Amino acid sequence: MTSETTEPAALTAEIGLRWGDMDAYGHVNNVQYHRLLEEARIRAFAEWFHSSGGERMLRSGVLLARQEIEYLEQLVYRPEPILIDMWVTALGGASWDMGYTIRDEEVVFARAESTLVAFDIAAQGARRLTDEERAALTARQGGPVPMRRRR
Repeated sequence: MTSETTEPAALTAEIGLRWGDMDAYGHVNNVQYHRLLEEARIRAFAEWFHSSGGERMLRSGVLLARQEIEYLEQLVYRPEPILIDMWVTALGGASWDMGYTIRDEEVVFARAESTLVAFDIAAQGARRLTDEERAALTARQGGPVPMRRRR
């Protein structure tokens, strides 16, 4: 499958694979995709919220409420990093959805979408996004993730 660019990425992160990411079948295990997305997300937060308190966002709390991954091609270990494109697909009062394309220069391996919730650790509950956080997320907003199995 060739790389399909349907959405300009708000951020593309290069993420290295680990030898231990492979499973008995010789490809990156499905559980490791969640780790790869998490690592990319942390990099996005550092860039997107740098002027509005990216560290504050992580310190105050962000919960992963949902994650959906559609696997398109097998990804096998290699020393070259993979690319993860990320953008915001929806924005609510305390939550937002992020879209992802996991790829290299030639192949799209997977697409994913996550729902994240701003969380107040001290109060143990969701909190509304600040105006600065909302502005940072709005600047990265794009279209839906083009998953094949969605109707």
